[in-house]
Amino acid sequence: MTSQVNPVVHADVVAASIRLGTWPVRTPLIGAPVLNALCGGRIWLKPENLQHTGSFKFRGAMNRLLAIAPEARGGGVVAYSSGNHAQGVARAARLLGMPAVIVMPADAPRLKVERTRADGAEVVFYERLTESRESIADAIAQARGAIIVPPFADPLIIAGQGTAGLEAVQDLAALGETADLALTCCGGGGLSGGFAAGSQLPTVVVEPEGYDDVCRSLAAGRILPVDNPGPTRCDALQTLRMADITFATLVHHGATGVAVSEAEVARAVAFAFRELKLVVEPGGAVCLAALLFGRVDVAGKTVIATLSGGNIEAQVMMDCLKVAGAL
Repeated sequence: MTSQVNPVVHADVVAASIRLGTWPVRTPLIGAPVLNALCGGRIWLKPENLQHTGSFKFRGAMNRLLAIAPEARGGGVVAYSSGNHAQGVARAARLLGMPAVIVMPADAPRLKVERTRADGAEVVFYERLTESRESIADAIAQARGAIIVPPFADPLIIAGQGTAGLEAVQDLAALGETADLALTCCGGGGLSGGFAAGSQLPTVVVEPEGYDDVCRSLAAGRILPVDNPGPTRCDALQTLRMADITFATLVHHGATGVAVSEAEVARAVAFAFRELKLVVEPGGAVCLAALLFGRVDVAGKTVIATLSGGNIEAQVMMDCLKVAGAL
């Protein structure tokens, strides 16, 4: 491990659930017989594409902002994100009456930029591969007296995301079932670490090939950054390096990882649209891809898999349908 940091644990997620109350949508567990037949297991989907702002990110953002004392909220918040965390922070800030500035990559999907601005946030662009979003956010925060809300390198963010896992096992228990395994979409590891802590299930993180640094880091026992990043449809998962706290949390909970190809992700997006009647963005469909293409052996197992977001532009959906031969 790279440094001594405390992992997020189950009690942290329970505390986040109490703090959040009814602010997030309690997204339902969705069973899919067609998916069960293909995978040989019993699959339950946790569709966070149905969450406020279209992704799980609202959970962590709201948990972090609610933890700020009311008298300290005047300077607002600064976040950096390719889009989903941006929207989550913008919405949470608007609901709590706080100003928000979001540092976003210049190549962020237009839809995500528009939705972020629609919630009243100011957007500042940067070049993903040549500029440091953290440095830009630090400078803005210092100038405005704002509080930085990182996308995953914060225990309150991770714990907030983990409420999705806590809900999932609670709702499955209400049906008289228990799960053997959880699959989580993974960029920086915030959802994955939180889900592992909240669900207390063996967890497999799923990443797109080329951005599978968390998978490689868990296998190596130390943090390894993305090597030679290239284009991907999974803009939500283009994290170049995980944080010490997400690494510590995933290691603590014994997580492992797998990667899926761009073509597999595109086919998973198309499958969700055609067979499940769900709109899922590429980054939110990596777990579905892992299930459809056998990246994880789930035969005879009960599995909870995340669909982490649904903020997809029409052209990207069309491209995925074409790859899948649906157009």
